Amino acid sequence: MAQGHEVLQMLLPKGGWYCVGDDYDLIEFLECEPITKAQFEAGFAQYDAWKAEQKAKAQADKAALLAKLGITADEAKLLTN
Repeated sequence: MAQGHEVLQMLLPKGGWYCVGDDYDLIEFLECEPITKAQFEAGFAQYDAWKAEQKAKAQADKAALLAKLGITADEAKLLTN
């Protein structure tokens, strides 16, 4: 289950907000356009799919880079040690 700050990171990735917990009423919108309570609450349902999408994109990007370099993931790990 997503936490309030994770939902806000998804909805307002540039920041400008401060939150404590998962209560919309405790969010302070400091340097960003406020979102509605409905948007915040809907974000909890959207977060898991969004996070999975981000992870899949990162894996695809990594695979494309490894293919471009012509090395395997295990070979890439050897380069970082």
